[in-house]
Amino acid sequence: MSTPLFSPSYREARARFVQAADACGAQLHRYAWPLLGAQGEELAMDVAVQGPADAAQVLMTTSAVHGIEGFCGSAIQTGLLRSLSLPPGVAVVHVHAVNPHGFSHARRVNEDNVDLNRNFIDFAQPLPVNADYAQIHDLLLPQQWPPSPQASAALQAQAEVWGERRMQRAITSGQYQFPQGVWFGGLTPTWSHCTFRQVLRTHLGQARQIAWIDLHTGLGPHGHGERIFACTDNGETLQRARQWWGPDITSVDTGTSQSVPLSGPIQMAIYEECPQAQYTGICLEFGTLPLAQMIQAMRADHWLALHPEAPPEQHRAIRADMLQAFNPPSAAWQEQVWQQGLQAARQAVQGLTTPR
Repeated sequence: MSTPLFSPSYREARARFVQAADACGAQLHRYAWPLLGAQGEELAMDVAVQGPADAAQVLMTTSAVHGIEGFCGSAIQTGLLRSLSLPPGVAVVHVHAVNPHGFSHARRVNEDNVDLNRNFIDFAQPLPVNADYAQIHDLLLPQQWPPSPQASAALQAQAEVWGERRMQRAITSGQYQFPQGVWFGGLTPTWSHCTFRQVLRTHLGQARQIAWIDLHTGLGPHGHGERIFACTDNGETLQRARQWWGPDITSVDTGTSQSVPLSGPIQMAIYEECPQAQYTGICLEFGTLPLAQMIQAMRADHWLALHPEAPPEQHRAIRADMLQAFNPPSAAWQEQVWQQGLQAARQAVQGLTTPR
C-alpha cells in the first residue's frame, strides 16, 4: 500500500488506526486506561465499528492481546479499514490494542506482568496449578543474564527428559503461582480483561453470527500465518472454520498447531458475553523466529524487568531481541503478513454472507 501500515511506536500506530477509521466513516469508541505510556502518551483500547452498528453479521479483529504483537495487528487493522469492502448488513469491529500498556512499552505482558491470553479463567475457582513450570521457574529466570552454563545445561537436561512439546507446554501454557514469572496468568481479572468483556457486550451484543480473527506474532516459520482454530467445538464449528479459511486450519487439541493448549485464552469471553451468536474464530499467528529463540527473548525481557539496574547496552540488546522476536523489521515480512491478514478477513466476510 502507498501509505505505510507498520508504525515504530504505539503512539503512531494508534494515530494511523484512528485516522483510517475516520477516513472510512467508522464509529470510534475509546476505552481509556489511567496509566500513561512509555512516551507519556494516553493509553486506550480503541474500537472502530465499520458498517451498521446493529449488524447481525459481524467480523471482529483484535490486536495486541500480547502488547508487542500489536505492531503487526495494528498494521493489519489499519489496512483493513482502508481497503476491506463490506457487503450491506455486515459490520467489522476492530478492537485495537487490547493490551495498550504492553504495546506502548514493547512488552508482551501488561503492567502487572500478566499474559492476557492466560487471564480468562474463572477466578471463583481454585487457580490452575502448573507443576512442571514450578520445577523450572528458577532456571528460566536465573539471577544473572545470560544464564550461566550450568543453568542452561540443567534446563536442557530437563527438556531432554520431558521432550520438546512437554517443555513448551510447561513454559507457555500458563502459570498462576509465580507473579514475576513468565507466562503468568494473573490472580484476578485485569483491566484489559474487564474492558474487553464490556466491548463484547456493547458492540457485539446484537450479533447473531460472529467471525473473529485474533492477530498474533511469534510462533512458526518466518512470515507464515498459521490459522489456529480458536473455538471449543471441534465438530461442526471446526468444519465451518475450514470451509471459510481453508483445510489447513490447525488445532491445539489435535496437536497440529505450533501452539499448545492454553489456560484462560481470551476466546473464553465470547461464549459468556455473546451467547446469542454463532461464533467462528481463528488466531492468525505469524511466525518470526524459531521457538527456542522466541522463548529466550521472552526470558530475557522478564529478567530485565526484574533487574532494572542492568547496563544500558544490555537493556538495548534485550529490547532489540524482543522486537526481532515479535515485530521483525523486514519489509518482506510485513508485506507477507499484511496480504495474509487481508485474505483471512475477506474469507471471513465471505463466510458470514454465504447462505448456510
